[in-house]
Amino acid sequence: MSKIFISPSILSADFANLERDIKLVENAGADWLHVDVMDGHFVPNITIGVPVVSSIRKVTGMTLDVHLMIENPEKYIGAFAKAGADILTFHYEAVKDVKEIMYLIKSYGIKTGMSIKPKTAPDVVFPYLKDLDLLLVMTVEPGFGGQKFMPDCAEKIPLIKEKAPENLVIQVDGGINAETARICTSYGANSLVAGNYIYKSDDIKSAIKSLL
Repeated sequence: MSKIFISPSILSADFANLERDIKLVENAGADWLHVDVMDGHFVPNITIGVPVVSSIRKVTGMTLDVHLMIENPEKYIGAFAKAGADILTFHYEAVKDVKEIMYLIKSYGIKTGMSIKPKTAPDVVFPYLKDLDLLLVMTVEPGFGGQKFMPDCAEKIPLIKEKAPENLVIQVDGGINAETARICTSYGANSLVAGNYIYKSDDIKSAIKSLL
């Protein structure tokens, strides 16, 4: 079985104690740190920006898995790359020229991710899979944590995996817990984003382990 990368979402962390909460998941065995960037336009929520990513980079060596849920991501890719992002994931629905955005991210020497929303058909990503490092399948409407998993969205995973190169990371985000994680990994996902399930748990280490 291939490695499953667990990427806790800091959207569910305590922002007044962000360094503490980052260390909690780092020490509990998480692989990456998922950073949700929302602009209040592409999605109906506003979260954090470049300065926070820069500050996070100073307190952890974890892979920063930065998910740009924003319009016009091309305006900010350079800033997030320089702030310390290791993976930058943009939304297919937010851009006019997918390849242009992909190559822009690659030009900064970091990994390139693309995400699709629940209503987006999986076949739209097929032409780009060989040039991506990560494909993120949203199993909730992006914007807010704590939403219920949409099982029909997970059914996109095997269709994508069939067309994808072996080294592509297929990530799932939205309503992930021990039960839904099993569904996603059985379909072929090898990275799981979880927020509330990890951060609201009484035992973070056990919560992370239960996703594997």
